[in-house]
Amino acid sequence: ESGNPIAIAKANAIIENHSGMSAHAGWLVSVIKKVDLPNCGTLPDFGRTFNFDMGNGRQYDPYKGIAELMPFAKDVSAKTRKFDARGNDTEIDFRRMMKVVVDSGYRGYVGIEYSSRQADTEINGIRMTKRLLEKVREELS
Repeated sequence: ESGNPIAIAKANAIIENHSGMSAHAGWLVSVIKKVDLPNCGTLPDFGRTFNFDMGNGRQYDPYKGIAELMPFAKDVSAKTRKFDARGNDTEIDFRRMMKVVVDSGYRGYVGIEYSSRQADTEINGIRMTKRLLEKVREELS
């Protein structure tokens, strides 16, 4: 409901690292700290190619970036684009990345994004990502 302070209080405002300035996780964390509200946080997104692209050929280290964003995470997005023959992501080491997520104390949901045409359909790309996350979860347990 518009204008209902109770409904507004239950909503989270989250910022995803999504190229440009928000790709610089250190800067994004400084903004979240300045806002200093419990319902304002981050949506760390694994996507290496786009999500950590600061422009002019500069890339922010995705593992460092996710580690910096996780203390403020309200949700996490596992983005994949390409898989090898064993079902592993070719751009992000999911074991290493999910260890960062787990070590941060995060125990919420991990959303799945697939943004490629490698799989024959988008739903198959999502299924491949889900299988990879399940495999990594078993390995980290």
